[in-house]
Amino acid sequence: MDRFVRAASLVFTGAFAGFLLGVLVLENSLRQYGGDVYTQVRHVELDALDTLATATLIPALLTTAILLMRARGRRLVPLVALVLLVVVLATSIAVNLPINADQADWVVQNPPADWAAIRDRWQAAHLVRTIAALAAFGALAGAAVGPARRT
Repeated sequence: MDRFVRAASLVFTGAFAGFLLGVLVLENSLRQYGGDVYTQVRHVELDALDTLATATLIPALLTTAILLMRARGRRLVPLVALVLLVVVLATSIAVNLPINADQADWVVQNPPADWAAIRDRWQAAHLVRTIAALAAFGALAGAAVGPARRT
């Protein structure tokens, strides 16, 4: 059971971190375009990417929490990973999801006048959560490939 939980935590956290990294690259690429292109791409992103985020982040949080609860004396890595994933969740709820909801209603041909400032806020929060997710994955991966410890 412990091996399964460790593997599931690593896989879901890695999938989520990779997903966020891909979105980060796409969003950075969009910075050279105007509001109409940005809005159109955001509409495409919002079509299914929130579902993918939920399908990977929630299991990552749950399996990492279980990993922490089942840890016997080796709690630091799963604790750090779980805290980082909670930072991702909190950032998403506080910043990214409300902006996503607003952007879903934007008109492609006529985005709001402050669209670039909203984009910048979303992207800054996304950078924070991407770094946190990658750090969580790195911690879990490092523990998985590190030297075995006796329990």
